Amino acid sequence: MAVGIFGGSFNPAHVSHVLAIGYALSVYELDGVIVIPVFRHAFGKELAPFEDRMEMAKLAVGWMPGVEVSDIERRLGGDSRTLYTIEALLEEKPERELRLIIGADVLGDLPKWHRFDRIAELAPPIVIGRAGVEHPDAPPALLPEVSSTQIRALAEQGRLDEAAHLLPRAVKRYLETRRLYRDS
Repeated sequence: MAVGIFGGSFNPAHVSHVLAIGYALSVYELDGVIVIPVFRHAFGKELAPFEDRMEMAKLAVGWMPGVEVSDIERRLGGDSRTLYTIEALLEEKPERELRLIIGADVLGDLPKWHRFDRIAELAPPIVIGRAGVEHPDAPPALLPEVSSTQIRALAEQGRLDEAAHLLPRAVKRYLETRRLYRDS
């Protein structure tokens, strides 16, 4: 059983997350995808509360067949480390073959990841090209240029309607109802 794992901040979840998962499921030999919001960012990025990011991930992709949103990083606690998450997933179900799904935008950060060499052994990466990313190992861009930073800035300014084309509608409603990023 081959399973893609797709981790991220989901701060907030947006359309490129949805498109990346749909693409991976349709092109690669995957039986499903586990979406994993980080509990606490290893690089110290400030994030919305975990519960909100978990809910946004569920709203964005939980409806997709074969997609599960997991709270494994909350259960592991501490700073999120992809290697520890992969090892925990394999400990739960050692028969699984894992593939790490990443956007080309993270290629420049891989040298900072804890033991990326081991991560690549346990879950060979699937790299999905993203518009606006220039890296020698980046495949052709398939995903639109969508920035969580831009979405948060628009939300903070009360201009979330300008980001409507970047967000799944259920996530946009959630942001409006919870007033996330408005009081930061």
